[in-house]
Amino acid sequence: MTLHCEQTSFTHLADRFGTPLYVYSKAALTEAFHAYTDAFDKLEPLVCYAVKANGNLSILKHFASLGSGFDIVSGGELVRVLAAGGDAGKTIFSGVGKSEAEIEFALNAGVLCFNVESLPELDRIQAVAGRLGKTAPVSLRINPDVDAKTHPYISTGLKSNKFGIAYADALDAYRYAAGLGRLKIVGIDCHIGSQLTDLSPLVEACERTLKLVDTLAAEGIVLEHIDLGGGVGIVYDDEEVPDLPSYAHAVAELMGGRKLKLVLEPGRSLVGNAGTLLTRVEFVKQGEEKNFVIVDAAMNDLMRPALYGAFHRIEAVESKDIAPFTADVVGPICETGDFLAKERVLACEAGDLLAVRSAGAYSSSMASNYNARNRAAEVLVDGSEVKLIRQRETIEQQLANETACL
Repeated sequence: MTLHCEQTSFTHLADRFGTPLYVYSKAALTEAFHAYTDAFDKLEPLVCYAVKANGNLSILKHFASLGSGFDIVSGGELVRVLAAGGDAGKTIFSGVGKSEAEIEFALNAGVLCFNVESLPELDRIQAVAGRLGKTAPVSLRINPDVDAKTHPYISTGLKSNKFGIAYADALDAYRYAAGLGRLKIVGIDCHIGSQLTDLSPLVEACERTLKLVDTLAAEGIVLEHIDLGGGVGIVYDDEEVPDLPSYAHAVAELMGGRKLKLVLEPGRSLVGNAGTLLTRVEFVKQGEEKNFVIVDAAMNDLMRPALYGAFHRIEAVESKDIAPFTADVVGPICETGDFLAKERVLACEAGDLLAVRSAGAYSSSMASNYNARNRAAEVLVDGSEVKLIRQRETIEQQLANETACL
């Protein structure tokens, strides 16, 4: 048996484009997007894809063609959205450290709003808007202090996190924003973390945020939208499948008759399971205490396992009638932390092709040139049609902006 992406075999893709190779399924991207629009159909949400999950231009273009907006966290991501044909008017600018240049660029581009994370940021946006003679649309990101019960590195809604404005300070922050003449308050935002498979914390965050919406309305600060962020998880191993319809129903019940536009910012849940990282086995090494499958992909291609012990399912692309064994799957980078998996049972040998699953999110977008390694190519599969959507980087491209001088 040979594994496929849609109607195309992984073996064919690796032979044609080499490895390591990121492979994305167009059908899976489409299905994941429609899962949101179908579940939240009654609320007619603006789904803003979180570009940080995977910013490839072809993926952005595909989501734009489906009607998606975008959630960005840098000026560079806005450049990508615009280059892919995305609508700045359906783009929300998040992030804790927006520079003056980024704010100016976004204002001139006409973004839907800035998700503001601090009072100093309000002041900066006010100053830039005043200098440009513009009015800046803002939405305050409020930290609801809800425990997302996820990995500490991807939890964002607690008092100890760097994100957002404390819930207890929210009313004063809105009052402060209302007094700044170059700002237009349009919404409220919350985002409590990532890779949530139990969605009850998201419902709790929504409830707390809506209470604040009502308090603001009583003071004459009437909002246009509520942004519930992203964070819905995917199945990497044996996690519970997130129940989007139940989440949507709960949100609809909480929204009641409020005249608020709903904004969502999914990232991982739109691209994560649409992607696979193909890698070739270089050696099988029998160590003194354990075995190692050494492959040509590494932590620079998939940082998540080294960064926070993330799990990715790994399969042999072609089944072989050889004895399985337990081994760590590791890359060629000179770091003990360079591993893709620990203690996996595999039946493979040198030259075999492995498929690292659920690699569509935070894989290529977090890739680096560590150890002077070239970033991998990316392909998009649509049935039996394959498009190269990122060429494999060359060492000449790595060196292009450097100068050897004394």
